[in-house]
Amino acid sequence: MSPPAPGVPRAPLPARAGAAAISAAMAVAGQRVLGWGARAAAALCRGLRTGPPRLQGTAGAAAKETEKQSATEQSSSVLQRNSVRWDGKVYEEVPIAHIKATYNNTHIQVVSFDNRPFSRTSCGTEGFQNAKKGTAIAAQTAAMAAAVKARTKGVLHVRVMVKGLGPGRKAAIKGLTMGGLEVISITDNTPVPHNGCRPRKARRL
Repeated sequence: MSPPAPGVPRAPLPARAGAAAISAAMAVAGQRVLGWGARAAAALCRGLRTGPPRLQGTAGAAAKETEKQSATEQSSSVLQRNSVRWDGKVYEEVPIAHIKATYNNTHIQVVSFDNRPFSRTSCGTEGFQNAKKGTAIAAQTAAMAAAVKARTKGVLHVRVMVKGLGPGRKAAIKGLTMGGLEVISITDNTPVPHNGCRPRKARRL
């Protein structure tokens, strides 16, 4: 069929042919849209499958790095503590001075790190009687006597552990230093009740 001449108008298509062409074009476009939507949904599903493991792997790596840093800090602190020595002994091997301060008396005992006794005194063994045993002067005197006895056995540095709320707490520590011992640490081991036994009634003054 030859094309129409330049001045001759083209014959219009039938109405049915135009409607069929439009419906076919719309069907093709719909199939393309549906195909794109299916591909997008598949990609989204793949992202959901791979997303949580990636996040978990990142969190696990961060946790491992934090653990490594904490372990390194702990090892460095242990090395620093073990590098400090007193008379050639590390902190754990320094003798211990136990002070038990009650309201009526004060007991002092110096032992080695493996619980071998060096000296033991109290306010009563130093000649104080009755109410005078509970004073700070008596505690200081007893601590000085314990320090002198411990020095005769080669003790120069002690770790102090205090137990009790008596008036001889601080006085006993001062007595140890006055007796010639060097205190490198003080630990308070006083037990604290958590709503335990009923306390005694308060004194009426």
